[in-house]
Amino acid sequence: MSRITRDQAVSRLLDGIQDDLQACGAVHELLERQFQAALRHDGAELATLAAELMPQLDAMEARRTQRVQLVRALFGLDATMDQLFASLAAPQRHAAGAAWAQLERLVRDCKAATARNGNLMADQYSVMQRLLHGEDHTYAPR
Repeated sequence: MSRITRDQAVSRLLDGIQDDLQACGAVHELLERQFQAALRHDGAELATLAAELMPQLDAMEARRTQRVQLVRALFGLDATMDQLFASLAAPQRHAAGAAWAQLERLVRDCKAATARNGNLMADQYSVMQRLLHGEDHTYAPR
């Protein structure tokens, strides 16, 4: 990473949070669409949604990695976002803290939607396997 000033690092951190807020909202919408497509057994739509989700998730992961690097560069290896927020002037601190809390909520919502979608698709797969191949114990001797 090239040398940047503290103000530039803080600006990148705060901009990254805003970018992640937007991306997380888009990801959540895609996850809701994925759930509906799974309910309809729409494989083509599921493939399309997966292709739309991956770039969003990759970009969010890149911003998370950058965020960790920048916070560590500013405050040390054990640094936290709370240290960053504490270093900001009051109005900026409150806005950044609120944005961070909102991002954490959205990420939790996305994780829950991902688990829900995964469980639904795993259940559907299990049902299809039983329909196609029968149950192991169906013709077992008693």
